Amino acid sequence: MEEGCTRFFGLDIHKEYFVAVGVNPQREVVFGPQRVSNYQLDDWVSRVLTPQDSVVVEMTTNTYLFYDTLLPHVHSVIAVHSPSVSLVTRVAVKTDKKAALALAQLLAAGMLTGVWIPPHEVRDLRALIARREKMVHLSSLAKNRLHSLLHRNHLVLPEKNPFSPEQSTWWESLPLSATEQFLMRSDLDTLAFAQKQVAQAEEQIKQESVRDERVPLLIQLPGVAMLTAITILAAIGDITRFPTAKKLVGYAGLGTRVHDSGMTHNSGRITKAGRTDLRRGMVNAANHAIEHHPHWKKEFERLESHLGRSKAVVAIARKLLVAVWHVLTEQVADRFADPQNVASSFLHHAYQVGTRNLPNGQSALAFTREQLDRLEIGKDLQQINWGSKPLHLPPSTLLIDKE
Repeated sequence: MEEGCTRFFGLDIHKEYFVAVGVNPQREVVFGPQRVSNYQLDDWVSRVLTPQDSVVVEMTTNTYLFYDTLLPHVHSVIAVHSPSVSLVTRVAVKTDKKAALALAQLLAAGMLTGVWIPPHEVRDLRALIARREKMVHLSSLAKNRLHSLLHRNHLVLPEKNPFSPEQSTWWESLPLSATEQFLMRSDLDTLAFAQKQVAQAEEQIKQESVRDERVPLLIQLPGVAMLTAITILAAIGDITRFPTAKKLVGYAGLGTRVHDSGMTHNSGRITKAGRTDLRRGMVNAANHAIEHHPHWKKEFERLESHLGRSKAVVAIARKLLVAVWHVLTEQVADRFADPQNVASSFLHHAYQVGTRNLPNGQSALAFTREQLDRLEIGKDLQQINWGSKPLHLPPSTLLIDKE
């Protein structure tokens, strides 16, 4: 039970309305149940709630709106995930009033733990990543339908990219029925729209990555490029929320299931009880690391012999996430960092975001050197193997300061 609170409110939120029930510290109903339109939320808050009230809501579409509106007027607001309140979600008879009452009574009993509500900048970043993923998915659906159309009609794709604008004449010349031509044009329009949206989202992500000084710390890790780095940061938020790397691993759902009761102790697959985007990003990074990084390739081979490929990849993803915690918390170089590879990653990032967007009008090579010096690695590195000829780095300030 929270000290200083005289009433505990449970709000069962829906798209158009919410139901509120308030109880006292003895879990007796002292308010409601009352059904209120979401459009009357501000007025209801000012009339009903006081600084001695504590409120609980479930995570849903409108949670952030309710949280931001409620917080300035009450003692505290917490949001809970549905799986953590099975007394509400798994009852045989569930109504709005019963759900709100159960939430209020659980809050009064001190049995609820709220999830982290991210600040607005993290919410925006998550929304941006989610929009890009939706547009990528929409693009894939359109391409699959077009491939299916060609397959049904025994038509062969051209050697060049069939979905480039230059191939529009080829699509229009296909011997299709009037309906199939309509469907084909519709899918091509959908594809063009989705690809334009992806490009615009990625341009915004580039701007965000340039402004965030944590991005280069992550890019030094194998398999982590701009998009993965931003996805990780959007999922994590402030790294100080996690006092240990183990907490971060659990947040991603990459920890193993454990049953330890009586004389029984079992551990099994990963929990998957966490941020799906973070877990997926780390698995993608792991797949890249085991192909291109000597240390992680060797570690993968050691694990694969007794775990199998899939579990070994997940184990590498978990280890990489531990590395993420260390580099963000300590702001240091990864202990397995190779200066040449890290320099290449920084240079690639500089070209990816565009040199015009780099801070202080830096060149790509100057940016690369600055980030290497920040990590205090590669002070003796003079050039980067890039394409057919090496590129020469500016001298390290670490050497200049030493002199």
